[in-house]
Amino acid sequence: MDNGAGVPVKVRKGQKFYINQIDLRAAVSATTDEGVDGLKTSGDFAKLHWQGTELVDQSFVLLANADGTFTRRRFYRGAKWMDKDGTVTIRQLDDKGRPLSTPITLDTGSEEKRTGADDFFTRRYRAIQWTNDCVSPESCAGATKYSEEALVELRYNEHPNRNFVIDSRTRAFELKWSENPSKKYTIPVEQVERPEWDYGFSIDVKPLTPPRANGAYAPGDSIKFQLTLRDGNGKRLHAPGSLPTYNEVVFEGNPAGIQYYRAFFDPTATYYRRKHRERMLMAELIGPVQSPNLSVIRSPQELSDFLDKDVQTVGTIEKDGVYSQFMTIPPGPALFGGAFDPTHAGWAAPVSDTWTFKVPDNAPSGTYLTVVKGRRVYLGEDIPASKVIEIQVGTPQKTEATLHTGNCTTCHNGESSAAKINHALEDRRVCAGCHVPLGFELEGPIAVRNHFVHARTGARFGGDLSKCATCHLDRESIQRTSKAACLSCHKSYPDWHVAKFGPITDMYIGGGRESFDQCSTTCHTDHPNSHL
Repeated sequence: MDNGAGVPVKVRKGQKFYINQIDLRAAVSATTDEGVDGLKTSGDFAKLHWQGTELVDQSFVLLANADGTFTRRRFYRGAKWMDKDGTVTIRQLDDKGRPLSTPITLDTGSEEKRTGADDFFTRRYRAIQWTNDCVSPESCAGATKYSEEALVELRYNEHPNRNFVIDSRTRAFELKWSENPSKKYTIPVEQVERPEWDYGFSIDVKPLTPPRANGAYAPGDSIKFQLTLRDGNGKRLHAPGSLPTYNEVVFEGNPAGIQYYRAFFDPTATYYRRKHRERMLMAELIGPVQSPNLSVIRSPQELSDFLDKDVQTVGTIEKDGVYSQFMTIPPGPALFGGAFDPTHAGWAAPVSDTWTFKVPDNAPSGTYLTVVKGRRVYLGEDIPASKVIEIQVGTPQKTEATLHTGNCTTCHNGESSAAKINHALEDRRVCAGCHVPLGFELEGPIAVRNHFVHARTGARFGGDLSKCATCHLDRESIQRTSKAACLSCHKSYPDWHVAKFGPITDMYIGGGRESFDQCSTTCHTDHPNSHL
């Protein structure tokens, strides 16, 4: 739902469904800095209970706008409607608006506690103020271009058995939300009788370059890979040898449901805004898996690298202790170059289903990993998929990874398991190769994101946030002190830290690129509440 209007959806005729995702958005514009007060008096959420609203976080977008100004994001929580338990009710309507089914009621849960009755694992309610003409990434003096929005994000249904069949006469869904009881939302529905593809999504990846006679690649080898995107029945979503252009996917709507990165048009913010709708398709190589640095790469990747090369080398043995390359699909010069080119020529460029990664000349022997992750949106289904394959470098003997974090399944199980949420990827050996600090999004590393998301989840996390042993497996893994490690959880630090390391300027990592530097080897070596 966008500003009260339902976004039309196509579905397969007679299909059985469950509600896995609900997005509600209300937005208004302003010319003065009023926080999010405009949402309280006009727009689709004006009748909600806004008492208790407070500013809790803010962050600048690091990349300048086209006119040289910058964008600041301020995040608000605590409103009564954001915190209380509620429900969403959905029923089917015919072409006359008459009910065709018994309503389905879903429990949205509360901000204070996650219970077994909640129908969605992820529940995020917030308001955002965007200041779109800041004079610098530190100041919004004189700004006049403001937008305000309120968001409801419900994802990952914990009870998919609560399903329903689409009636052949259904032409719309009616949605009622307990926090806006006077409003009835209508979502137009079109049923497709014989769609070309099935539901579901899978990714195949294979190396086209054969290894040496011993079954391993050698340091310095270039390895060509190919991907195939398929529906749940194994049918290809694209012709062999090519993928659709960016224009064909984002603007024309790929009929098979293939998706590409779209945050140019629907901005995202880790935890706070629609990361699940970013929909990046990309490939990665990382290794060797026995490296003690497999879980984190701290070297920032600059935007200029995306504009210059198809494949980015994001981790090196010399600097990071682990090697990694990745490539966006379409490649960076077309994807990001197309965004900054006034003619957007790159978005019309052909896209191949192959790419080449290069093993470094100084590659340590062992097992390396290639992964492709993406998302498909097709006839009412919006789901991720990933595929990981192993290759050997220097030796046919497999090596093993030793990860210093774990216990994820304590919370993430069933419908909220890593196999179903985010990238639909349980193999944590590959996370660091894509999740690096980006020059335009420094909070990339998975440790930063995990800290931030769980810290901001607060009471719904359901545990002691100071207990490092919830996720960390050993004391060694909590010894490296940096602003990024500490301030991705904590919102403040002592005055003498401010004097020595500078004020907190970023909600995710505390500051800029220096935030990833180790600031001490003697401080914060003891964590009394860590249980390690």
